[in-house]
Amino acid sequence: MRGLIYDSIGSPLNRVEGVLSLDMGDGGQSYLSALGQILIFVVGGILFLLVALLISRLLRPHRPNPEKLASYESGEEPQGGAWVQFNIRFYVLALIFLLFEVEIVFLFPWATVFANEEWMVQTAGAWGQYALIEMVIFIALIGLGLAYAWVNGHLDWVKPDPKPTEFVSPVPKELYDQLNERYK
Repeated sequence: MRGLIYDSIGSPLNRVEGVLSLDMGDGGQSYLSALGQILIFVVGGILFLLVALLISRLLRPHRPNPEKLASYESGEEPQGGAWVQFNIRFYVLALIFLLFEVEIVFLFPWATVFANEEWMVQTAGAWGQYALIEMVIFIALIGLGLAYAWVNGHLDWVKPDPKPTEFVSPVPKELYDQLNERYK
């Protein structure tokens, strides 16, 4: 069944079984499938991006100098090269944090989707049992990953070993001891 629909600029559009047809005005029609429409939008988006980048490259000023090319570190003059090796523990801890953070984000949609009371009634409670078992397995896998990281020492941080500094005072130690005894 054909129904006449108008687009945003007033051109008549006909929807025929999932295929969009555009009335060209001369009696002929051009049919685009849904995939063709997506392809047009993707190509249009890429062209828009490329044209915007090209125009910005042509219009921007390009005057490099040593000050602009120097690395910037919070307004401070950089000391040494920019290629400094960091301890791998920073990266491992950050990756573990991201991993668990992303997995925890899955709990919120789960709670909203699986709390659908209508589905619970339709399935006589099986939906709720399925949801509970699924989330227990999910949380158990998260806990297993946490236990693995903990056992392998990925969560341990290097603890500082403070050592008192040696200070040689011109005042003899006995005078300090007498002063401490007087003000106990």
